[in-house]
Amino acid sequence: MRRGADLEDQAWVDEALKGNVQSFNRLVLKYQDTAYNVAYRILSDPDEAADAVQDSFIKAFKRLGQLHGGSFKAWLLRIVTNSCYDRLRKKKRHPTVSMDASQEDGEPFHQWPSHAPSPEEMALRHETEQIIQRGISQLPPEQRTVLVLSDIEGLSYKEIAEVTQVPIGTVRSRLARARARMRKYLQEEGIFPGK
Repeated sequence: MRRGADLEDQAWVDEALKGNVQSFNRLVLKYQDTAYNVAYRILSDPDEAADAVQDSFIKAFKRLGQLHGGSFKAWLLRIVTNSCYDRLRKKKRHPTVSMDASQEDGEPFHQWPSHAPSPEEMALRHETEQIIQRGISQLPPEQRTVLVLSDIEGLSYKEIAEVTQVPIGTVRSRLARARARMRKYLQEEGIFPGK
């Protein structure tokens, strides 16, 4: 049984395949934040993540005719994760240093929502976010991906299996290993209470 979002997405896909670019733009607007969040969590670099997402939407548009049923969101996130893996492999072969690293504090600029109660809480939240992101970036790419898709994006095991193209059992085991490694890392960083 297809969910309402899947039916809406499929209608937009059908219209885009007929040449209605505005329908594809609706899909881009609907999923750009999710795609970016997944890419950022996998790559740990805002510029690389933005580039990966842009490349992914271009690939998705060109390959739209290859989507035969199924979830557009899962299909798109598979393209995003594959683009991220490509970038990680390339980075491993040709390491580079970001020009943004020359900023005064050495960290990329992150905007915080205006409802942040105090500068101290914002600083603590930022520090915690950096520690968590460092932990995520230390995971192997396969574990990193399932952790982000499950615990950050809220995808089901079935959806994650579709995105990563592995059996549900593999998703579960990768997720269990990723969570165990993150728990240990966060305990060592003093964020997660030990036993």
